[in-house]
Amino acid sequence: MKLPDRHRVIVGRLRSDTRVSVAELAAATGASEMTIRRDLGLLAAAGVLRRVHGGAVLTSPAGVEPPFTARTATAADAKRAIAAAAVDLVRDGETVVLDSGTTALEVAKLLRDRKVTVMPLSLHAVRELLDAPGVRLLLPGGEPRPGELALVGPLALASLRALRFDVAVLSPCALGLDSGLTAHTLADAEVKQQAMAVSSRTVVLADGSKFDRTALAHVCPVDRPDVLVTDSGAPGEVRRELAARGVLVHVAEPLETP
Repeated sequence: MKLPDRHRVIVGRLRSDTRVSVAELAAATGASEMTIRRDLGLLAAAGVLRRVHGGAVLTSPAGVEPPFTARTATAADAKRAIAAAAVDLVRDGETVVLDSGTTALEVAKLLRDRKVTVMPLSLHAVRELLDAPGVRLLLPGGEPRPGELALVGPLALASLRALRFDVAVLSPCALGLDSGLTAHTLADAEVKQQAMAVSSRTVVLADGSKFDRTALAHVCPVDRPDVLVTDSGAPGEVRRELAARGVLVHVAEPLETP
């Protein structure tokens, strides 16, 4: 495969998966791993992608948030596995503040049959839990962001300040050792910060595509959460560093298909 064709394959894979490995690209193009590394170097110099250990991630503006509907199709299997592992960390009878985002929505689906109290921070999750028989549903105030339907603003913050939760389940937009947890908007970051402040423990959900990326608004240092639930796509060196810093790292196993 000629260089322009390889570059088209690389960019196409990044647009669908957001993170790819050298080995995967070599298999997809029929080129050697050494050739793929040179290709990645050329594309990184052009600003198309960013090199990470073992592969590359797509370069995207820190202030641009992909549409909610598009994100539901990205790493869907990993998000469902992460949600299942996260729900196992929630005990019956506990109070939960549940973040916005596509992975958090998968958590809401799995909480429907649990006996818990939940305050969802997005209308997507509210809709999922409205008729859940065992869930005591608390509705926050706030202004829903278009498309995302995340509840933000003074009313959302006031709702959080009035309560105390056993666990905050957060789904940041990006995660990095240096940049920490980040969100695409300042309003969303502020809500996440308040959710952590009123909860006894924090569980963060982040599939491998969110690692080594940075969004606009800083939420907290990467070692602030108590637990990180991720998948095998998360870089091993980052997982090990987080564990060394005292974060309990759970790697979700893929769910069996019926």
